[in-house]
Amino acid sequence: MQYFRDWTCSIVRRIAADPPEVLILPVDAKNKSTRVDLSDRQHMIALKFAQGLTYRQIAEELFIAPTTVRTHLSAIYRRLGVRTKAALAMRLAQQAGDPLAANEHALPQRSGPPIIAVIPFENLCTDERWSRAADALSADIMTDLARYRDLSVIAHQTILSWVQHHHDVKSIGRELNADYVIGGTLQAEDGDVRVSVQLIDATTGVALWAARYERTADELFEMQDGVVESVINVLAACHGELFNLRRNDVRRKQPDNLQAYDYYLLGVEAQDTFTRDSNVEAIRLHTRAVDLDPGFARAWAALGLAYAVNACNGFSEAPAIAFDQAKTCLKHSLMLDPGDSVARICLADLNAPQIGLKRSAEEHSAALAIAPHDADTIAMFAGSQTLISGDPHLGYEFALRAVRLNPLIGWYHGMLGRSAFVLGLYDECLSAFQRTTADAPTTLFFLAMAHAMLDEEGEATEIARRLRTHFQGFTASGFIDFYPVTNPPALAAIRQGASRAGLI
Repeated sequence: MQYFRDWTCSIVRRIAADPPEVLILPVDAKNKSTRVDLSDRQHMIALKFAQGLTYRQIAEELFIAPTTVRTHLSAIYRRLGVRTKAALAMRLAQQAGDPLAANEHALPQRSGPPIIAVIPFENLCTDERWSRAADALSADIMTDLARYRDLSVIAHQTILSWVQHHHDVKSIGRELNADYVIGGTLQAEDGDVRVSVQLIDATTGVALWAARYERTADELFEMQDGVVESVINVLAACHGELFNLRRNDVRRKQPDNLQAYDYYLLGVEAQDTFTRDSNVEAIRLHTRAVDLDPGFARAWAALGLAYAVNACNGFSEAPAIAFDQAKTCLKHSLMLDPGDSVARICLADLNAPQIGLKRSAEEHSAALAIAPHDADTIAMFAGSQTLISGDPHLGYEFALRAVRLNPLIGWYHGMLGRSAFVLGLYDECLSAFQRTTADAPTTLFFLAMAHAMLDEEGEATEIARRLRTHFQGFTASGFIDFYPVTNPPALAAIRQGASRAGLI
């Protein structure tokens, strides 16, 4: 069983660098729970593929052709009645006699914020200083995860006392009531350091995400900070692995079983598409969340952000009312949780015309200090530096950093595009907005202005026409007033661009 646990906990060890391959094959539901014997060669290939090895790597280890590996896997998938690598691991777990894996549908449905256990990283070197570095990595990951109000992190001392007596991930999860376990290894060789990190389902013992980071050992602390920053944002940003897993759990629930946190998760998902209909749905879901739990600070913050999006995008027929509702919700959120960095930045943005640029800049800097490694905070700070009160060059640098930390988040690219436009980097602005929500009014607005500034009149005219046709409530002046745009260089750039595009 120990061997089984070892390969199960490393199911997707190279998933970040090598996306899982999926074979679409028919599944015989009747035979899903029936034991199917594989040949020794098939069993070996199945184990290696479940561990995350590619066709090429398996072929090299077994001295066969990659096409032969694919042929074997096709037969294995068909015989076991599975479609994906995760299902393959679960099926093998069932055949290994794991009682929890044997009935995946009997597992309890999760509710509420994820509970995370970060176990000490294993040092694979003989040098004692790398043991200290491995311990520091796990401690730093735990500390930074604890900054997120939507996560519950088990205390470091509790974990240290527990792992001395328990080496099975599932027993740790069961006894400490953890949903997920984060662990990893550190290995140093020839001046390079390799860190492997895994996110494991504590109920099944199956690895859900894994990544490997390679850095030079010249600057130990910079290496450590870089790995921690990368891991935190892949796992815990608004579209991070932990929240995606939680949203998937919520979507499998019956509507009458949803609770405040579940409504909040679905609201964030709807909100992040930045369309009129999705924003209406986000407001409905977040309102339901705060009705069920009036003390849920993060849901109040999300509701405030949704109202702000309503105002500056022209989604609301009464944008001034939506603007005031945004400020009311954000104030209430910060009363409940003064440490919410995103809510603090957003409220400082909305209050900028009243409190002035200097005070706004102070609020932005204070919020960034609360969560300096959080990509959401970094992206919000980038927009504030550019459009509200600050140096657009600094805003641009922070937007680049947010995109580097998590390049899959569309609104990060939107912040980068806004900063690039204000700095006159119109080609880069166009490129950035091509990776955001295509038909959002702010996307069309900046695309039209960037094309106009590049003297591409045909493109600018067509995009401006689409903007006026499909988003009649959106205006350049409304965006300026309700974003609000108060930074003088940004204000001048947007007014010039909107004029050239025929939008004012």
